[in-house]
Amino acid sequence: MKKTFFYSLIIMVCAATSVKAQQPSYIDLLKQQPKWVDSVFHRLTKKQRIAQMFFVAAYTNKTEAFTDSIAKVIKREKVGGLVFFQGGPGRQAILTNQYQKKARVPLLIASDGEWGLGMRLDSTMSYPYQMALGAMEGTELIYKMGLEVAKDFKRVGMHMNLAPVVDVNNNAKNPVINYRSFGENKYNVAQKGAAYLKGMQDGGLLVSIKHFPGHGDTDVDSHYDLPQLKFTKERLDSLEMYPFKELIKQGAAGVMIAHMNIPSLDATPNMPSTLSKPIVTDILKEQIGFKGIVISDAMGMKGVVKYFKDGEADVMGIIAGNDILELSENSKRAVKMVRQAVRDKRLTMDRIDESVKKILTAKYWAGLNKKQAINQEQVFEEVNRAESIVLRQQMADASMTLLRGRDFIKTLSPSKRTVILNVGTPDVTTFQKELALVYQNSVVYNLKKDANANDIAKVLTEIKADDQVMIGIVDTRTRPGNNIPLSADLKVMLKDLADKNAVFALFANPYNLAGLPGLENAKALIVAYQKEDYMQKSAASVFKNQLITTGKLPVTVNEFFKYGDGQ
Repeated sequence: MKKTFFYSLIIMVCAATSVKAQQPSYIDLLKQQPKWVDSVFHRLTKKQRIAQMFFVAAYTNKTEAFTDSIAKVIKREKVGGLVFFQGGPGRQAILTNQYQKKARVPLLIASDGEWGLGMRLDSTMSYPYQMALGAMEGTELIYKMGLEVAKDFKRVGMHMNLAPVVDVNNNAKNPVINYRSFGENKYNVAQKGAAYLKGMQDGGLLVSIKHFPGHGDTDVDSHYDLPQLKFTKERLDSLEMYPFKELIKQGAAGVMIAHMNIPSLDATPNMPSTLSKPIVTDILKEQIGFKGIVISDAMGMKGVVKYFKDGEADVMGIIAGNDILELSENSKRAVKMVRQAVRDKRLTMDRIDESVKKILTAKYWAGLNKKQAINQEQVFEEVNRAESIVLRQQMADASMTLLRGRDFIKTLSPSKRTVILNVGTPDVTTFQKELALVYQNSVVYNLKKDANANDIAKVLTEIKADDQVMIGIVDTRTRPGNNIPLSADLKVMLKDLADKNAVFALFANPYNLAGLPGLENAKALIVAYQKEDYMQKSAASVFKNQLITTGKLPVTVNEFFKYGDGQ
């Protein structure tokens, strides 16, 4: 453990040194006031400066009319940047070139890439979700992932990743953070988040840690309503804010603000943290001392516009201290209202100019002071590199968390008749195929997620008393949330088989163990966190006695499965 950590530290320091030798960090660059920034700033009108603070949504999987409408917004409104959502890498490179030609000041391009480009773009790399990374021992692989993600982002013309999530997920019912968090332990979250952040920033990518001051302990999704945190200021400072303070010390370029009502920090009724000057300016900027870019969460979310409608949220967001307002409901209206707020002396141009210079400095740091088109050839191949695929498999291996049965797994025999059962999907899985390569005297069965008692009985009659039974439980949903959709009959079957000699691999969020009673009695149990093929390969390697697990559970599920468990 100590050797691994020391080796990881050396690699991170060496890589950081080589990059920093080429250019200062974004935070350091802010102190230098590059001439290009001043030159561009002084050519902008007051209206154009305000427009630099607004970033609009872009897609490459929508209609030509939508694509053209964004081009018009760029040309007419002169917004500061774009946030790309769904589409494909080749299409995005082409469209980014077109959009940059429309911009008077180069656009800063961002996206949410918490687990890589694949979070938004098809046919691109997705690494394990942060919950799985929270299970890993050490940070070397996460740092390398950050470097790879930076390469991918830059290859398609993007300059900022709105990641990592450094919320401490200490509420198992959290519907919006959950598997996107490194887990429930603030130190683990800070350590893993710092490695990802450093990898990306050393790779030349701006980042934005989120969602300040901490979205981990809520059971309300701020996309649909305004969550309220009723904790004391002392609790928030010592727990929720801890990872943010640590990563700010380590040079985070950006911080994204959550939409939450927090009475202990701002007693104004229904006040979202995004619009709160006491939270954004007084706490984040002044008390914590953050000097980088402050970014709002999406300004169309119900958590912010439920109580502040018709553009008022945009004005208040700037007054509060945000530098970039992401995805305003109406950016044209917002700019007009901000100009009026200046005339009404609700805010000053000095306040706006401070943000604009930060944004222009970010553009300079990202190399946008020099015009250069994105190479539109072989984009797919260059964001699906062989070394990235190898790294992803290494990360999957390192995340495997064995909660029960290390000694029992050693007794599994390749020559013995083996039943390999998949629960959740009717299709044969990678897990089953991989196991069958070693356990050649095997039979394979599949039960879909809504299997009834008759379906189950047909399979159970095929299982003999002395068979080895290996079961993969697969959450087929796009995202591995709570409440895995398995029929009641399947859950009864799993409990009964756990009481016998079955071994299990859970390809789902570990919180789902709470809804699968009986698995605590399994002869062996692996948590593999998600359904992807690379996770299934790793779990199969454990049952083939080819991989020794090192993962530790990053969250507490119940009395049987607690934070830090893992053999």
